[in-house]
Amino acid sequence: MRFHTKRLDPERTLRRVLPRSLFGRTLLIVLVPLMMLEAVALKIFYGSHLDELSRQLAFSVAGEIAFVLDQVDRYPEDRARIFAQAGQKFEFYFHEHPSEALVAQKPPRAFGPVDTDLAAALRAGLGRKFALVWHGPPGMIRVDIAEQGGILTVDVPRKRLYVGALYIFFAWLAGTTLLVLGLAILFLRNQVRGIARLAAAAEAFGMGREIGPIRPEGAAEVRRAGAAFNRMQDRIKRSLAQRTTMLAGVSHDLRTPLTRLRLALALPNPGPEEHAEMETDIAEMERLIAIYLDFARSEGEEHAVATDFPLLIEDVVAQASRGATRISCKVGELPLVSLRPEAVRRALANLLNNAVRHGGEVRVSAMRDGERNVRVLIDDDGPGIPVDRRDRMMRPFESGVPGGTGLGLAIALDIVAAHGGDIRLEDSPMGGLRVVMTLPL
Repeated sequence: MRFHTKRLDPERTLRRVLPRSLFGRTLLIVLVPLMMLEAVALKIFYGSHLDELSRQLAFSVAGEIAFVLDQVDRYPEDRARIFAQAGQKFEFYFHEHPSEALVAQKPPRAFGPVDTDLAAALRAGLGRKFALVWHGPPGMIRVDIAEQGGILTVDVPRKRLYVGALYIFFAWLAGTTLLVLGLAILFLRNQVRGIARLAAAAEAFGMGREIGPIRPEGAAEVRRAGAAFNRMQDRIKRSLAQRTTMLAGVSHDLRTPLTRLRLALALPNPGPEEHAEMETDIAEMERLIAIYLDFARSEGEEHAVATDFPLLIEDVVAQASRGATRISCKVGELPLVSLRPEAVRRALANLLNNAVRHGGEVRVSAMRDGERNVRVLIDDDGPGIPVDRRDRMMRPFESGVPGGTGLGLAIALDIVAAHGGDIRLEDSPMGGLRVVMTLPL
């Protein structure tokens, strides 16, 4: 018969014991070192300092009692005077009783080593039989000492043996613990609140609910996460809106050539001219579909890689310069930029083609924009775009050229926004339009 023993998994057991929430785990991270620190402080104080201090106090009291008894033995005739002076100087109170047996009492559960220290000090200092009575007069510890013909009772004030700062120390220890714990709870609640709101907003947005931008709060990292979520939300909303507009544009722009094809096919005997028109319509449809697919692939599955950005810009400029338009290029020293090269190449090509289409001369420049961004400027000497129309021109199917689809700027903006950048339209010093494209390094 075989017995199968269940193997314990320490990691799984630890996961069961630890809190599941971020608040609980972070609070545990704060509490465990705090409790360990206080345990070490308590051990140092209670195990070393308190022991030494209690021992010194106990031996001091025992030494004073032994000194008084030694003086009484030397000068028995001044017994009453010596006891009186000891009471004034040492705060001891002496009483004599007839011969009785010494009755020792068990020491109470004293907070500290005072019970054992006092007994050890009296054994070492008196050299006589004695008994400790812990439940004596209020505020006193009674020491019964055996003498010839009776018992000498010495009432010792408890304050001579107990460390008064001991309770203050523990009160301070408990107070600082509660204070630190309270501050940690308040701080952690503020931090966790921001993460919880971010998680709730992400879940609601994933379910298709309109939540609007969230207010970043908490630590800097949590604020950056909230701001990144807002930017992601804007990009997704813009992408969905553009896809909806694109589908509407497909339906609108393809309807005309499809209608012409249907009419041409309805003719009984289409001639060469009708065949040529049908081929033209098919070519137009293929061109429109290619443009729409290019727009739909603007956020494709290409992965970002470290790219030599100046070389990419010069390559795009070289391809765009094959026409009659003059294009000058000036690119400063730039580090490798993490981007999707083919997508950014398509965005730059769209921007350059627009500039070439509208201007006779185009200037391209690129430089660093602070520590985190790179900026590309495309200037032309064309007619430009009025300020009140620039925002509209960034939308799909907003073309200022007859026969244009109005997707060039929209595709470029879509690609750049997916990289965390932006595109702005400004006045060019050449008199035409300036396109400012910003990408993060």
